[in-house]
Amino acid sequence: MTQPTPPLDEILATFATGTLIDRMGIRLVEATPEHLVGTMPVEGNTQVAGFLHGGASCVLAETLGSVGAFLHVWPGGLALGTDINATHHRSVRSGIVTGVATAITLGRTLTSHEVVISDEEGRRLCTARITNYVRAAEPGPSTS
Repeated sequence: MTQPTPPLDEILATFATGTLIDRMGIRLVEATPEHLVGTMPVEGNTQVAGFLHGGASCVLAETLGSVGAFLHVWPGGLALGTDINATHHRSVRSGIVTGVATAITLGRTLTSHEVVISDEEGRRLCTARITNYVRAAEPGPSTS
């Protein structure tokens, strides 16, 4: 299913403009169906006590896994998140966090990615797994 990966700026334009990804300051650094890297600032994504919000970690993880799934069926395919789970190991109050998503499986109808989120010192903050339902693009009408 996987086609050549589009340029990163095209991916960003497809996913980020005017979305939660944009509002949370998530940036893609690398993006292929098999391996994705993204960053997110802690500032603006904290809970009441001033720590990185666990839901913000889930948004970063789901963003990376969903982009990977979408790229797996690029161009014109569909990717919809069906399951996410996360274990929060520690927290952080400032800086930039980095998520690294690695494909577990890239199938015909399901993809799964493991996402490890770390702080600037490389300490693991969160481990998440996201599963997406994927569907390849429907073939266009025949011209013959």
